Amino acid sequence: MRDDRYVDIYNLVKAYPNPFGDEIKVVDGFELKVPRGDVVSIIGHSGCGKSTVLNMIAGLIPISDGGIIVAGKEIDGPGPDRAVVFQAPCLLPWMTSFQNVMLGVKRSYPHASKKERAAMVESALCMVGLADSMHKYPREMSGGMQQRVGIARAIALKPRMLLLDEPLGRLDSLTRMELQDVILRILDKEKITTMIITHDPDEAVYMSDRICMMTNGPHAKVGEVMEIDFERPRNREEIVETDLFYDYRRRLLKFLDDCEAEKEERRQLKKAKASSEGEEPVKKAS
Repeated sequence: MRDDRYVDIYNLVKAYPNPFGDEIKVVDGFELKVPRGDVVSIIGHSGCGKSTVLNMIAGLIPISDGGIIVAGKEIDGPGPDRAVVFQAPCLLPWMTSFQNVMLGVKRSYPHASKKERAAMVESALCMVGLADSMHKYPREMSGGMQQRVGIARAIALKPRMLLLDEPLGRLDSLTRMELQDVILRILDKEKITTMIITHDPDEAVYMSDRICMMTNGPHAKVGEVMEIDFERPRNREEIVETDLFYDYRRRLLKFLDDCEAEKEERRQLKKAKASSEGEEPVKKAS
């Protein structure tokens, strides 16, 4: 049976104090429901609060109001049920790929035997295509290979939810496409509920079951949710040849263009207001 409320984000708010003794709500009333096993992309302009939402789901920053329920449990901090992959893999340079992945496995599975933990690490590294690079150090690997280690480090924990904060943003286009397919193969096999932050409309359409489009901040929230009607496993060559792919893409770009126009209108109004308030009164000639 499909669980349409596996992840239930309700009235989510994140507020920060400002210099005037008040507070500013960066995210205000964000609401989203994610079925078990779905892949959801969050897209929006820079600074709208995408990473803030992801960090609240991960439990890395406190929630100001509202809440997040994952698998029936309210989130109140970080946990091994939610694994995060950031844009920078942040590997420990004095450790091999195997050792970097093992760090999290040891912490999350302290009662597992050494053999069991090693099997978990090896399995994760094999899934990302690093079977022959388990004992390489970060300095011996390309940026794409290092990010594969970061992905392996997350999936080795066997999380219920995978949170990807622009994990492919620093990679060249070819490596980016390769890793998109690696991630999708893992998600299809492991059925992990996943949220991805991306600035790339093509990536969002190709990888997602639905796309959450965020409005401009402050007071950012869900502007629109678009369902993506492509079957899994995904076939890039077939998908990009369909009219539907470009229909989704155009809809995304229109939303982003509308947000940009709104942002520019706000800037102009703010500029006009500041100019008006700063005008000196005209003195009469004596």
